[in-house]
Amino acid sequence: MTNDEIRDLIIQVISSWQVIAITLIILIYISLVNYVCRAKRRKRASAAVKKKEKKAKPAAAPKGDAVDDSALGMEE
Repeated sequence: MTNDEIRDLIIQVISSWQVIAITLIILIYISLVNYVCRAKRRKRASAAVKKKEKKAKPAAAPKGDAVDDSALGMEE
C-alpha cells in the first residue's frame, strides 16, 4: 500500500457513521460517570462538614451559682 491509499483508508474509517456514533456514545458515557462521581463527592464532603460542625459546638455554660468565680480567677 502506498501512503495515499493508507491516508484515504484512514479518512474513510474516521468519517464513517459507525465510528462517529460510537465516539459520541463513549463521550456521553464518560461525561455521565464524571457527573455522578462529582455529585457523590460533594454530598460526602458536605456531610463531613456538618458532622464537624455538630462536634465543634461548645456546651452551654451552667447558669446561676453553679459557676465558681473564684476558681476562674475573677474575684472582686
